[in-house]
Amino acid sequence: MFQQIIALIIILAILARIAILKKKKKIGASEFIFWSFFWILAAVFISAIKWIDQLVARLGFSGTGIEVLLYLAIVVLFYLNFRLRLKLEKMDKDITKLVRFISIKEEDRKSNSSK
Repeated sequence: MFQQIIALIIILAILARIAILKKKKKIGASEFIFWSFFWILAAVFISAIKWIDQLVARLGFSGTGIEVLLYLAIVVLFYLNFRLRLKLEKMDKDITKLVRFISIKEEDRKSNSSK
């Protein structure tokens, strides 16, 4: 129970930090909603850990609820890492296209000014 209280206090501090970042306009509305939902969901799971333990036992798993949540968190982290990698790859391609475009425009400008 003590660990749950500590975890919930930490989540409240994180939510307060997210609200401050939103107020200072350092994060957008969609990012604020995503992270707020994520941390509120984490708080709900932490608060309902005994119920999750019972559900896991009824489903026939040998682990505890916290282990199931840990496995789920690892899967979510890998998924988010994959999405981030895809975005970085797209940004890399966009930057390459932009640099090529600028380079061609610079070359055209130089050749037109030398005529």
